[in-house]
Amino acid sequence: MPHDGHDHPSIPDDGWKHSGVRVIPADSLDANTAQTPGMNRAAAINAARVGAQRIWAGTVHIHADAKTGAHHHGHLESVIYVVKGRARMRWGEKLEFVAEAGPGDFIYVPPYVPHQEINASADETLECVLVRSDNEAIAINLDIEPVEKPESVLWVDPIHRGA
Repeated sequence: MPHDGHDHPSIPDDGWKHSGVRVIPADSLDANTAQTPGMNRAAAINAARVGAQRIWAGTVHIHADAKTGAHHHGHLESVIYVVKGRARMRWGEKLEFVAEAGPGDFIYVPPYVPHQEINASADETLECVLVRSDNEAIAINLDIEPVEKPESVLWVDPIHRGA
């Protein structure tokens, strides 16, 4: 193996054939993962399925006009990519903040932030890709009484603010 200044694992006996790149077909995702009422999560990438050590990835589907229960993911960071539909995110101690995202948008959820995903469409399933910062499937469901009218929050890019 070429030396580039980084430590690399030795080449496996199979020459990377079965321990290298993995393609997980869409119809083979695993729904046996932590769930939150109101959504369906399915794992594509995790330790058990492919040996991932630092990430978890899968899909999330929320039925038309449905919402999840309030929850957080412990110490994990989450990234949600909206593939189809309109996502309305509520977050905060009383779910007092709200923002929306559409196809092509990314949503970042920091560790321990109580949040709720809502499908803002009455007739279209919300389809997203979800990636987390560890291969654990943590979903801590919360009993929160949400505020009636959350405050809308627009994202401001701190890097390019005022540019």
